[in-house]
Amino acid sequence: MFAAQDEAPEAREGERTLLRRARTGDPGAFRVLFERHSPAVWRFLKDSFRDEASADEATQETFVRAHGRLATLRDEDRLASWLLGIARLVFLESRRVRGIHVDVDGDESEGLVEAVLPTPTPEDLLLDRETEALLAAALGHLREERRSALLLRIDHGLPYEEIAQVMGWSLPKVKNEIHRARLQLRERLAAHIGGGHP
Repeated sequence: MFAAQDEAPEAREGERTLLRRARTGDPGAFRVLFERHSPAVWRFLKDSFRDEASADEATQETFVRAHGRLATLRDEDRLASWLLGIARLVFLESRRVRGIHVDVDGDESEGLVEAVLPTPTPEDLLLDRETEALLAAALGHLREERRSALLLRIDHGLPYEEIAQVMGWSLPKVKNEIHRARLQLRERLAAHIGGGHP
């Protein structure tokens, strides 16, 4: 990791300035935008594909498309959700073309757990492993779109309005789907735990 004084000047610029420069063809400005936003885009795609290689490829495709469409971004303050919207389209197109089937297998939900559970402490490691397995299985049973909406809220911290933009849904549908996702998770977890109270 480089110290702040060693960073390129572009790395310290505001997003609006970087966007304006990138729109005029400045590769350094777009590189900084890529470095800032690619980890979140990759994480979203990893959660969607459940495969790192596919997430790598789709992240590159997302930014290639974003570079060509910078002029279409109307609200510069919503760059993150705009990029996630492009990533979602890349995922859906890739799944259609390659015939990817999203399984409900608990093992394939491992990447989803990291978005919801904190890193376990050494003392709680055994208990956390069991909890992670239960949560992974519960998340794996959610419909892909409902799971994506929930993770955009929990993992990426997007407001409902931006999730609506990413998913192409109405605001009431976003709130309804996330509410239903949370209820489904609670029901599945309660069923596994036994539904008992301390």
